[in-house]
Amino acid sequence: MGQSVSRDDFIWTLTEQPHASRRRAIVEKYPEVKKLFGVDPSLKYVVASMVLFQILMCYLLQSSDWLLVLLQAYFCGGVINHALTLAIHDISHNTAFGNKYPLKNRFFGMFANLPIAIPISVSFKKYHVEHHRYLGEDGLDTDVPTTFEAQFFTTTYRKFVWLALQPFFYAFRPIIIYKKAPTDMEIVNAAVQVAFDLAILYFFGLKSLLYLLFGTVISMGLHPSAGHFISEHYSFKEDQETFSYYGPWNLCTFNVGYHVEHHDFPYIPGRDLPKLKAMAPDFYENLYQHTSMMQILGEFVFNPAMGPYARLKRTPRVEQEFYGNYPLFAYVEGLLHHIGVYRFKTFAGNGFNDLNNNSNKKLA
Repeated sequence: MGQSVSRDDFIWTLTEQPHASRRRAIVEKYPEVKKLFGVDPSLKYVVASMVLFQILMCYLLQSSDWLLVLLQAYFCGGVINHALTLAIHDISHNTAFGNKYPLKNRFFGMFANLPIAIPISVSFKKYHVEHHRYLGEDGLDTDVPTTFEAQFFTTTYRKFVWLALQPFFYAFRPIIIYKKAPTDMEIVNAAVQVAFDLAILYFFGLKSLLYLLFGTVISMGLHPSAGHFISEHYSFKEDQETFSYYGPWNLCTFNVGYHVEHHDFPYIPGRDLPKLKAMAPDFYENLYQHTSMMQILGEFVFNPAMGPYARLKRTPRVEQEFYGNYPLFAYVEGLLHHIGVYRFKTFAGNGFNDLNNNSNKKLA
């Protein structure tokens, strides 16, 4: 149903991503940009307010009609939960507590994760690093659709369905494209999230839990908030790889619309990205830019030139690595040392060896 897309392959390029070279040029011309690096001191309070608001909504909606629960999930909870996913995006760059405190940022990301109802914070961090480092590289950047997505969702109707299914593709695509070992922090993230979900279910009931869950799923698919998934890297202009959106939804998304600026300087908090654009306008004003989320979504669905194939890709520079980062292991090991587990293990091992030696002597 509907017109089929005009593309039959990704847009392959031999050039390097433009962000590193633009970053160097901006720093050279505007060295004061370095003052924007660091922490957003307001982020902790904004996120905490949003989490508490969602818990309050769970309390208020526990006995409401199902229709009201679903409407609130779409128009209120969905906006907040999508904003929290983008708070997690900001936190993944350590903008809540700074690069000196990675564990604080990870645990705060888990706190921001709570109303989302699905554990995503730590896993997002793990793959998002690769998205910045290997933008568009085949098998390394899991933000790029799979070949199946690109080949199947080719008509107007199918692209509409693809938009609706975006949260599922974002959840399972990394497992298909780039398998990585689960980490201790992911296990903690999952345990904390399950405990929170069970608490919501126990204290407020099924309607409140589904308010959170439906808000998350719908806001990442058929929702204006989800327009940024399309606006960021889909090729509305073939010689440009990353695109910025300058419109009112940035007020609800921690300025994720300033996406060219974000890739140029990942460690500038979202709050300060408009300052970067104002500081170096000559680097950004001539780029193709978006101003309407609904227009972005409409053009993606109805324009034959747009679709999952409309992404720049590169051959990978490095091999995939099935590795795990286990930041809690050092703390666990230190605790075991402190309470004497390793000393007991050594003592027990020596004692066992002594018993073996004595037994051998008797046999001799």
